[in-house]
Amino acid sequence: MTDPLLHRPRRSRRTPALRRMVASSRLHPANLILPVFVKEGIAEPQPVASMPGVVRHTRDSLRKTAAAAAQAGIGGLIIFGVPRADRKDALGSQAWAVDGITQQAIADVVTEVGEDLVVIADLNPDEATDHGNVGVLGADGDVDNDATLTLYAQIAVAQAQAGAHMVAPSGMMDGQVAAIRRALDEAGHTITSIMAYSAKYASALYSPFREAVSSSLVGNRGSHQQDPAGPIHEALREVRLDLDQGVDAVIIKPAMFYQDIVHAVRPIVDVPLAAYQTSGEYAMVEAAAARGWLDREKIVRESVLGIRRAGADLVITYWAAEVARWVET
Repeated sequence: MTDPLLHRPRRSRRTPALRRMVASSRLHPANLILPVFVKEGIAEPQPVASMPGVVRHTRDSLRKTAAAAAQAGIGGLIIFGVPRADRKDALGSQAWAVDGITQQAIADVVTEVGEDLVVIADLNPDEATDHGNVGVLGADGDVDNDATLTLYAQIAVAQAQAGAHMVAPSGMMDGQVAAIRRALDEAGHTITSIMAYSAKYASALYSPFREAVSSSLVGNRGSHQQDPAGPIHEALREVRLDLDQGVDAVIIKPAMFYQDIVHAVRPIVDVPLAAYQTSGEYAMVEAAAARGWLDREKIVRESVLGIRRAGADLVITYWAAEVARWVET
């Protein structure tokens, strides 16, 4: 006769109700953040070929998407503005222009939804630079860290003035959180939060995103983003530096291939921890599901749940709106 103790694990998994009752990781719409692209000068939303279901929004379609996201109870929206090609320049000046597409989109969304969801502005001039990199390029073609911090400070203030609740620097410049916090405080935006990409890796998973923002990347991002083969303690050090500089939330990017980083960072942070499920992660799942190789809804749920189980409080995902409809509230 089988020892009754050996059946104890199976007894707690016997029915869906039992499994639901004892689950330690759950999904809720408020834990989800939806990345959105808004492009200047287009009359209709433009599909992103490598990201089925994702579009570059017009200002009007973005307002409607924001309203639907708020209605679904999604936690936040992170906005990526794409200027017209003829407005891009070496510094990415449209990133902080009062009439820049990002600032206009922020104001539109805040007017539409108020504080029903958190409006987050991606703070990175790469969508507005003609070289596609994250800041000022030096003579060697690499990004000049300190010169770039000056731009980040300008962008942060412009985004806060437009109404952003949070700004999200993604350039991985040394000292970016301190520079942005100082600029915001000096401009009177003391309640504007900073959600920093604290550990962002030089991943091969960003190509669909670059299509979405019409990027023409020049230069090397491996000098400032983290090496995928690098030691975990580098990520911990980057996160601690941001915490010391007063960050309000941290992001790990990518998410699915870097759940070990999410898990390692979890114990050292006392602020919300987000993980960004990137465009490449989205594209892989969509491509496999389109071919019938994976059950789309099940794999999307599982992928997001796995990120939460690794320790993320928040998941930034292009599936946020769908997952919000699927999960129990």
